[in-house]
Amino acid sequence: MTQTKTLLTATLAAALSLSALNAQARDLRLGLITPATHQWSQAAERFAADLEVASDGAYRISVHPAQQLGNEAEMVQQLQGGTLDMAFLTLAELSNWIPDFGALYAPYLVDGVDQAAALLRTDAARELLELMPQGMGLVGVGYGMAGMRQVLSRDPIESASDLRGKTLRITPFEPILDFYLAAGSAPIPLPLPAVYDALANGQVDAIDMDFDSILMLNFHEQANHLLISNHMMFPMVGVMSGQLWRDLSEDGRELIQDTMNRHLDEVISTYQQQDAEQEAELRRQDIEVVEADRAVFQEVIAAWEATWNDKAPSLAALRETAAALNLP
Repeated sequence: MTQTKTLLTATLAAALSLSALNAQARDLRLGLITPATHQWSQAAERFAADLEVASDGAYRISVHPAQQLGNEAEMVQQLQGGTLDMAFLTLAELSNWIPDFGALYAPYLVDGVDQAAALLRTDAARELLELMPQGMGLVGVGYGMAGMRQVLSRDPIESASDLRGKTLRITPFEPILDFYLAAGSAPIPLPLPAVYDALANGQVDAIDMDFDSILMLNFHEQANHLLISNHMMFPMVGVMSGQLWRDLSEDGRELIQDTMNRHLDEVISTYQQQDAEQEAELRRQDIEVVEADRAVFQEVIAAWEATWNDKAPSLAALRETAAALNLP
């Protein structure tokens, strides 16, 4: 009798919890700047599908990749106004509001993709997300990432001095801009869909890019010199609008956070797993590959830190945390 009563109580509790979710059933939108074929966009689609199943249809998410809802600055405005519910964002616009996020783009903060993944899973990194409600009116759910940043160019680049005077495509935000300005380059912000043609017509001499995007979007067809520098990590943050957060029940918040975090972490793991394979694939292409390390960019790093040590107070703690990571 006791077991039967316990089972009935648990069943009733589950039913009530599901009823609470269904009572606020709604259609939600999630925006990204990446193409539909990109790992981030694919993860967003899987998150949407899993959340609909887990909530028994209470939450239905339409995913809008490739800047369908605007660039990241426009999507942040929509999130703040409550007309957009969720997004997977680079730290570009976030660092404009909360400069501390720029610390995650410190040159050679990490040595490679495994250390980048480990750092994003630390308390030191997650503490930055706690700045978002007050700093932006958004809720930071968790981190994903893309691969490490490399330099793909039309002409050989083997050292920091070779970057001087080069027009170079970057993601448009200050930490990357300051890195290439310190190297004497002429950085040009361009959206991903415009990069292939910009390389083809000579609008840019080089691009700052990860292995995955170089291969997926065939940028190596228009530039046959690759500097493997691993000079920066490239985090992404999954966010929710403050209005959505306020509207959700505790159960709804927990369900969305847990489901999104699982898929964000899978993105991190995917980039870890494919990094070596994609580097090998690029080495098999008809391109010239040169490797560089921290020593090549020492003066650039010093100039970058002179700017960012005060702007991003978390930088020292993140460097200390990264250095203390015990990796196999």
